[in-house]
Amino acid sequence: MSGKKTVHMKKTPMRQCTGCGERKEKKDLIRIIRTPEGEITVDFSGKKNGRGAYICNSTECLKQAQKKKSLERSLKTDIPENVYQELEKEMSEHENG
Repeated sequence: MSGKKTVHMKKTPMRQCTGCGERKEKKDLIRIIRTPEGEITVDFSGKKNGRGAYICNSTECLKQAQKKKSLERSLKTDIPENVYQELEKEMSEHENG
């Protein structure tokens, strides 16, 4: 034994935005989930139960995800237009609030 101490750096969780495709720290992204009941909602706490996908806190990324249907693929469900509008509303309220 040489007596050297190893310092463990804490790993920063990284996630990919489903809109722009950029990899960012998990805390910088918003989690959108499909609950076990099938509801699509924004999870600002990041702790709710359900299948999650991450997106930048920008309506532009949400629009890109909608256009590419990447959010639908990540959540493995069809997402109606009115749900995208609701998500956009929730995100912009959180952005300004």
